[in-house]
Amino acid sequence: MKKLVSTVLGMAMVCALGSLAHAQAPTDPQIVGIVQTANRIDIEMARLALKKTTDPQVKDFANEMISDHTALEKSVNDLAAKLGVKEETSSTAQQLKQQALQERRKLNTLKGKSFDREYASHEVAYHQTVIDAATKTLIPDAQNAQLKSALQGAAPVLQGHMQHAQQLVQSLQGGGSGF
Repeated sequence: MKKLVSTVLGMAMVCALGSLAHAQAPTDPQIVGIVQTANRIDIEMARLALKKTTDPQVKDFANEMISDHTALEKSVNDLAAKLGVKEETSSTAQQLKQQALQERRKLNTLKGKSFDREYASHEVAYHQTVIDAATKTLIPDAQNAQLKSALQGAAPVLQGHMQHAQQLVQSLQGGGSGF
């Protein structure tokens, strides 16, 4: 059941970000908006996790998400200001916000290990979707070379987050810290 929920969530996010492929290519301001929306969503989810979890591994992961995505958000803001690119919203960013709201509502109904497992599973699906969107759409469609380079530079960080989330899922399935 948990894999089904993660699969459905992942498919919903793929649809939102995948809509980029069927629509007109996003502009650089829209790409900045999508990236910043994705960063803010992950920061908000991590803050929720810190409020709800008692698991030290989940807390460590959530703190990493807040730290890294806050740094990414600042980096993108600084680059956008330097380039004179003003963040624009798009239907993709709006869909991401709507899906995040639905996931947040779901997470708010959960407690304990159920919350921890759902949060960790969501993070795996979310990061995979963001990585796919970045590599298949955002990076190829970025017109500004510095923006493209910044997106490419963020990819290893996102990959590391996904791997950390996968390890967290495995640990939580094993009944906790594994000790």
